[in-house]
Amino acid sequence: MSIRTVVVVASVNELRNIPMFKEAFQRQRSTIFVLDEGNPRVRRKNKLLLDGLPHRFYGPKERREYFLRTFGRMGAKVSHVIPDRCHAETSFGFLLAYQERPDIILELDDDTFPAAGHSMVGQHVASIGKHECPTVSCSGGWYNTFENLRLNASGIFPRGHPYDALTRSGRYHWSTMESRIVLNMGLWLGHPDFDALTILSQGGLDGRSNVKSIGIKRNQLVVGKGTYFALCSMNVAFKPEIVPAFYQLYMNYMGLDRFDDIWSGIFLKRIVDHLGVNVSVGAPAVRHVKRPRDIFRDLRAELEGMAINEILWRTVNSLNIEGNDYWTAYRSLALGLEHALGKMSNLFWRKLLRQQTRKMQAWLRLFERL
Repeated sequence: MSIRTVVVVASVNELRNIPMFKEAFQRQRSTIFVLDEGNPRVRRKNKLLLDGLPHRFYGPKERREYFLRTFGRMGAKVSHVIPDRCHAETSFGFLLAYQERPDIILELDDDTFPAAGHSMVGQHVASIGKHECPTVSCSGGWYNTFENLRLNASGIFPRGHPYDALTRSGRYHWSTMESRIVLNMGLWLGHPDFDALTILSQGGLDGRSNVKSIGIKRNQLVVGKGTYFALCSMNVAFKPEIVPAFYQLYMNYMGLDRFDDIWSGIFLKRIVDHLGVNVSVGAPAVRHVKRPRDIFRDLRAELEGMAINEILWRTVNSLNIEGNDYWTAYRSLALGLEHALGKMSNLFWRKLLRQQTRKMQAWLRLFERL
């Protein structure tokens, strides 16, 4: 049976990877939403690369027009919820996809390519729904997604995994149970998703580590209730129903970036645990061909977030979540987090996170007006 998908890509680059997925996208009736900055030269080239695939471009101009068309006189006021010039602009693509009600929304980065033996879209589609899967939990509260990769090194953790030794204990408990899976995170061959500090420790002055992934161990595992993981958005698929609770946090703000998917993943995991549904990790893998980049710029953008990350997940885990749907549960989380900020002694963190909770609530108000 053909499944209708929307693929969301945030990029300022030429989308040379998309044609390589063309057959898979056509098979699943995929429409590509490209979140760009409206550069005419890049867009002309991408139109050629996307030829034969239904696609739409949404740069700053198209996003402004959408908000004015959808929300009328309030359009300019509510558009502030989408950040500018950062990966978190994918929130706009999620909002559009939610309105179109596809079967699956798929987010893909522009530096990911097909991996031999893995079926992009097909394996994501097969992973979402009711399945009996291996399920992992950890007494330290976190599962290291690299445990499901075959790496040429050991003792390595992904971007967004806390540094607290307890979260890195590796004391995992395994079981098998039937789960209703609403999000599946695919993994990577080639360059895994490291933070800047880890890349520097591996000698990656050009932003690329010598540690490589050569395969995955299991096609699917469920991350159990009460256990978190670092959600990387470069290869992830999910049911549209979760979008109200899957806002990509407001980044490129107060010097902070690169935690939009990590923190939105922590928030979503708390909510799916509350609602009694599940997320999984595994296939399909993509081949991640990371471009050279300024690793010290990444480090500066991540450093404050790394410190906040050690506290934020514990705060979220302690919140009392109410509601039996994604919208209500996310609102409960946002309000609870806002209340918890008063206990933070670091004024910079409080200001930064208060902006996040306000944007989260503004995001929810969009759905009231749709």
